[in-house]
Amino acid sequence: MAILDEVRAANKSYAAGFTKGDLPMPPGRKFTVVACMDARLDPAKALGLQEGDAHVIRNAGGRAADALRSLVISQQLLGTNEVIVVHHTDCGMLTFDNATLQGICSDRLGADASDIDFLPFGDVEQSVRDDVDLIRSSPLIPNDVNVHGFVYDVRTGKLNAVV
Repeated sequence: MAILDEVRAANKSYAAGFTKGDLPMPPGRKFTVVACMDARLDPAKALGLQEGDAHVIRNAGGRAADALRSLVISQQLLGTNEVIVVHHTDCGMLTFDNATLQGICSDRLGADASDIDFLPFGDVEQSVRDDVDLIRSSPLIPNDVNVHGFVYDVRTGKLNAVV
């Protein structure tokens, strides 16, 4: 079965028993998660979230610089007041640098990506510290917003506090 057919069948089954159509737009637990897009990390399961609990922003590496626009919307328009940053072990962002990926884009796609910072990093815990610091120091994030940082272990499922 093609992926699209699988997705449609799964959604049909999901929608048949769906009972959460009356949830309010603002997240009930008033926090936002910024997490990596890695398929081995399911933020809802790892953090015990249900639909309507929290905003979950995902991108490559769980990078705050990529998520800042969404964080501002989450806080200023939808009332969240806490942020949890989750990076993880064995992250693909550890496997390249900007020049390498820019070269791949040029070679494979014939596209110039030299102006893109893909936000790679060499140390997972330091990347969490950097992203927590970026959020805390942003003039777009109020000073009273609590920001926490964790590394999720893809082998054990455990969250390890960094900041």
